Amino acid sequence: MYYSATMLPVSAVCGGIYRAAIRTLRTRNIPLCRRLSSGDRVLAGLADADTIFALSSGLGRCGVAVVRISGSAATTALRCMVGVRNQLPLPRTALLRSITDPHSKEVLDRGLVLWFPAPHSFTGEDSVEFHIHGGPAVITAVLQALGSMPGMRPAEAGEFTRRAFHAGKLDLTEVEGLGDLIHAETEAQRRQALRQMSGELGHLYQDWSHRLKRTLAHVEAFIDFSEDELIEEGVLDQVDISVCDLKAEIEQHLKDERRGERLRSGVHVVIAGATNAGKSSLLNTLCQRPAAIVSPIAGTTRDVVETTLDIGGFPVLLSDTAGLRDSPDLVEQEGVRRAKERVQQADLTLLVVDSTILPSEVQEAPSFLLDHLKSILPSQDQPETAGRCLLVLNKTDLLPEIQREKLNLGLRGVSGLPPVCLISCQTNEGLKDFLTVLQSSVKIMCGDPLSGAPTLTQARHRAHLQQCVAALAQYRQYRDSDLALAAEGVRLALTGLGRITGRVGAEEILDIIFKDFCIGK
Repeated sequence: MYYSATMLPVSAVCGGIYRAAIRTLRTRNIPLCRRLSSGDRVLAGLADADTIFALSSGLGRCGVAVVRISGSAATTALRCMVGVRNQLPLPRTALLRSITDPHSKEVLDRGLVLWFPAPHSFTGEDSVEFHIHGGPAVITAVLQALGSMPGMRPAEAGEFTRRAFHAGKLDLTEVEGLGDLIHAETEAQRRQALRQMSGELGHLYQDWSHRLKRTLAHVEAFIDFSEDELIEEGVLDQVDISVCDLKAEIEQHLKDERRGERLRSGVHVVIAGATNAGKSSLLNTLCQRPAAIVSPIAGTTRDVVETTLDIGGFPVLLSDTAGLRDSPDLVEQEGVRRAKERVQQADLTLLVVDSTILPSEVQEAPSFLLDHLKSILPSQDQPETAGRCLLVLNKTDLLPEIQREKLNLGLRGVSGLPPVCLISCQTNEGLKDFLTVLQSSVKIMCGDPLSGAPTLTQARHRAHLQQCVAALAQYRQYRDSDLALAAEGVRLALTGLGRITGRVGAEEILDIIFKDFCIGK
């Protein structure tokens, strides 16, 4: 086979053929098939839905590609394209079969076929997987063959997972964990996402929801039946204890310093300092490539330069900023403004200082650095922000060795001064020790994703939990004056938790009322 010099890259060819196939299938006017699923327990709404299919292994030429089919017509695809006539294959058993066009009976490929009957599949529906060769022509032929069958259509983005959620296979926290696992770029992100996808965070919220349902059921029962003396004494006292305990647990859960969110999105580390301190050199040294322009001219960097790093398995978004100084140049003024804004938003600031400007007397260095720190970071005089900064003394290769040793000893453990690292971006001296300190700081900010209780990973979780705490405070506020308003507070708290997991319903409250109480005995 001969290839033209103007031939497109492989990824462009594969992506273009796949997208063209999907567009072709979506413009066809295909009647829908409404045959019931073979699974007895599949949800009725899902049984009536279209059967969907998609390439699940991603675009690009590869050894093996996976095409997934889910819905009531999955068995039809299995029978028509694999030649299974009477008895379906054993569930979850790989079979090597020829995959054919359902109309022309032309062999499209030879690969593995797996059958997942409802409800024991990812989506809870009848599902089939074709493991075929990953060439673009093979993938396109199989997708077009599937699209030519009645009741089949290409899946929308995330539709398989959406069906799994509606079938009760996953709650929303598990869905989010699955998404995070797919996008995980570091080891710590993988561990956190896998833990969330396994249901630990969802189980915690489900436990709180269950306790709130019981609490609300008790309050509703007291409101409806207490006048008939059919409710046991002390019910409201138990409710008070339960509400107080739950409120304390949720508040403690919220005091996580955003560790899970930082680990999910990355720790925002900003390199700041005066002009010509070596900030861009430090960025290039850390990312091991010339990401920023380096020159002896002050004010070279005028905009924010960003790059992502993996520091000891933890994700870091590293930003190099303009040198902080007064300048008549309007462009540089905007760069300084953006630099200060990034420093205010940063999880950790690397304050780079040119070590050659330090006082010759080492005893004067701590006070000089403290004043310099306050001039660069005005908020640094607040004790709670001291842990959000590392002092990086750069250009130590220009200092005599004896002065470097004195600085290393004299700046260690100085009160009010952040941790100090002496490095040279020119010779890489001290870089290993600096990376150790940086990794330790990042690890503290993210925490260990495998230890302790599961942490919050989404801003929406935090917002709903804060609403939940406020609603439980409403119960305490109205408990003695208006029990109906107090009960509404518990109901709002339950709704907030239900919005996190995607599971809440009034019918469950009624079930508890009639199962948990012996009313009228």
